[in-house]
Amino acid sequence: MRSHARFWFSAAILMIVCLNAPAMAGDVIAVKGKRIHTVSGRIIENGVVVCVDGKIAAIGDSATVVIPEGAQVHEAEVVLPGLIDVRTCVGLSGLLNASQDSDQIEGSSPLQPELRAIDAYNGKDELVEYLRGYGVTTIHTGHAPGELISGQTLIAKTHGNTIEAALIVDGRAVCSTLAETAKKTGKASPGTRGKQVAMLRQLLIEASEYRTKLAKKPVGRETKLEGADAKPSGSEAKPERSDAKPEPQRNLKLEAMAAVLDGKKALLITADRAQDIANALRLADEFKISLWLDSAAEAHELIPEIKKAQVPILLHPTMARASGERENLTFRSAAILKENGIPFAIQGGYESYVPKARVILFEAAIAAAHGLSRDAAIEAITLSPAKILGIADRVGSIEVGKDADLALYDGDPLEYTTHCTGVVIDGRSYPGEPH
Repeated sequence: MRSHARFWFSAAILMIVCLNAPAMAGDVIAVKGKRIHTVSGRIIENGVVVCVDGKIAAIGDSATVVIPEGAQVHEAEVVLPGLIDVRTCVGLSGLLNASQDSDQIEGSSPLQPELRAIDAYNGKDELVEYLRGYGVTTIHTGHAPGELISGQTLIAKTHGNTIEAALIVDGRAVCSTLAETAKKTGKASPGTRGKQVAMLRQLLIEASEYRTKLAKKPVGRETKLEGADAKPSGSEAKPERSDAKPEPQRNLKLEAMAAVLDGKKALLITADRAQDIANALRLADEFKISLWLDSAAEAHELIPEIKKAQVPILLHPTMARASGERENLTFRSAAILKENGIPFAIQGGYESYVPKARVILFEAAIAAAHGLSRDAAIEAITLSPAKILGIADRVGSIEVGKDADLALYDGDPLEYTTHCTGVVIDGRSYPGEPH
């Protein structure tokens, strides 16, 4: 039934396009690919994807899909859904390793959930264009690890002159760090792991109490006046109130954490050591919140616990440096998670050096060389992150009705020598990587 519905929807769209080609030609793009990975369905050999008004209108074999007259036509060896970086700081950190393009971390306080990524995001930074050139069309970006709570994240497309034009979801998660990097020196807090978790727990308790206060509307009782004290009809005087309770003063920090408790935002916790991952799982279970594990280099040591919690992992880049708290990472992390049915996606992450973000396509390729199937590697940077982020109804696979986000390659996308020759985002064409 679903396939029939898609067929008739596609037919209707194409009929409208054909009848109005001159007026709509600028809004119609056709991509011909020798190999099209839909991700959610079969791989199509010698296929065509037709995009109308920013949406995918038709997909199929070149022998069955008619390209509308006047359509802008692109050709590629391989076509993928637009890639999705499930965890990055791009837009808050820029191409240069300089103060003027580094808004990803604020070190003045350990607890800053009120900091919004949308207020720091610069979509015109060259680093956004750099990633787009490799086929990345959607990013989940925000404040970097480094403080106990560093701020919030957003989901955006890698195009547009303003964040409003690129934005998909604002305030998707609150970023926390349970690691050595979030510890303070001297007498400043938090100085230990115990203090880190205690401070998070206390903030969540305060947010819970704040939420309860907000739920209670001011209660008052009008005092009825009689006799000589009664006010004449039409008087501007207001009736006296007794037992009136003032509304709680707004607290942006607690509002953000209340949204976490309500399930409106996820709590993204960067943790690599097994000890810190266990602390994150325990905290999530205690407060019944939506937890995303970020990086999780030692996740392979806690497979039963993570599988039981069914917590998704925004997995560290496969080629991340195996040093410090990541010293026990393995190139097989993705394969191990896949084998155990744990939801995950491979991320680009944040680097303190230029260009400050890894390309997820290369990271997925290395995972594919270490036990992850090629199809699973592609899914780990397309549909899997879309599902974790809650945007799979729009992006992540090539399906009729979804956003027209495509990545075009001149060969096997998991081969290092392959180039991204073009990108389509919301039905608009952009150049691929310079080569």
